[in-house]
Amino acid sequence: MNMRPLGHSGLTTAPLAFGGNVFGWTADEATSFRLLDAFVDAGFNLIDTADVYSRWAPGHAGGESETIIGRWLKAGGKRDRVLIATKVGKDMGEGRTGLSPKWIRQAVDDSLRRLQTDHIDLYQAHDDDPATPFEDTLAAFDQLIRAGKVRAIGASNHTAARLAQALDTSERLGLARYETLQPLYNLVDREPYEAELEPLVRARGLGVINFFGLARGFLTGKYRSEADLAKSPRGAGVQQACFNPRGWRILAALDEAAAALGATPAQVALAWQMARPGITAPIASATSVAQLHELIGAAALVPDAATLERLDAASAWR
Repeated sequence: MNMRPLGHSGLTTAPLAFGGNVFGWTADEATSFRLLDAFVDAGFNLIDTADVYSRWAPGHAGGESETIIGRWLKAGGKRDRVLIATKVGKDMGEGRTGLSPKWIRQAVDDSLRRLQTDHIDLYQAHDDDPATPFEDTLAAFDQLIRAGKVRAIGASNHTAARLAQALDTSERLGLARYETLQPLYNLVDREPYEAELEPLVRARGLGVINFFGLARGFLTGKYRSEADLAKSPRGAGVQQACFNPRGWRILAALDEAAAALGATPAQVALAWQMARPGITAPIASATSVAQLHELIGAAALVPDAATLERLDAASAWR
């Protein structure tokens, strides 16, 4: 397996991360265990979740995904084979939100308890929190690393300007820095990352574990008409973001490349991201072992330069 560094943290990951937002939501506990076993047994190691997963689902309070991962870790004895990445900062209700030191200290202990582990490999700021100075947030994260509760920290949903400010604050004060960025990025959603974030993360040596690597499933090819939108709870978001001339161009280019490579559109879409300079491991989710095996096949796919150029052209945003 081609292992890739997560910034300067000393941690390395296989080139695909599993998105744990499905655990306890669209994948029940038994299915989640099978997915996690299959993922790790295939040589992959980075599992991404968040405290807030899946608070949006009826009857859920948040923490469902972490809880299932924790039960799997306890039952399977595979803790030393995985990197657990989770996040803090999204609204958990009752004022539990943001990146204040007090909330970070409480939230990390809550996550550790649900995950049934004594440390989190990558602890990420899920959202920027302009109301809390970076000096305070980063000092709190630094203390967690010194205490052994966290090995490295990362950021998600930060603008380039704010991420640069955070990195500068860490350097100025001698505090742990964000070693990774988790941005929205895929063939459909290119501009927000490429325009400003990509130059910054490459210059500063951050790892990038982008979310929605399959554009809510659109890049798998399963949404080709309005009739397909009912296939998933994400259908409405797919229609709004992807059902347009550019989206159809991207899908056509994926179909062409998949046919030429003997692969699937999803595999080609992920392989394009893996080949992108600066991308460490796109995050993708599956709700069945068959889906998962399709996705992990992307790591063995090596599109040629001409294929990558055609995909670039079809998805061009400039």
